[in-house]
Amino acid sequence: MAIEGADVIRAAAFIGAGIAMGFGAIGPGIGEGLVAARACEAIGKNPQEAGLLTRTMLVGQAVAESTGIYSLVIALLLLFVV
Repeated sequence: MAIEGADVIRAAAFIGAGIAMGFGAIGPGIGEGLVAARACEAIGKNPQEAGLLTRTMLVGQAVAESTGIYSLVIALLLLFVV
């Protein structure tokens, strides 16, 4: 059983998908954690603005999560298209 060029490309696509999801999930995870921590800190200092701070936090987390979704799309393309 010989390893052909198509097998190498397929293996590289699997490795690339794993790396894309690995790095693509670390950034949003750290970013969303920091945003939530700062929002909790701000609500603790100014409880009457909790609604505004929560809304702003959720918008920020949605923007941060979009990069994770982009990396998921790239990983799926590598798995099923290449």
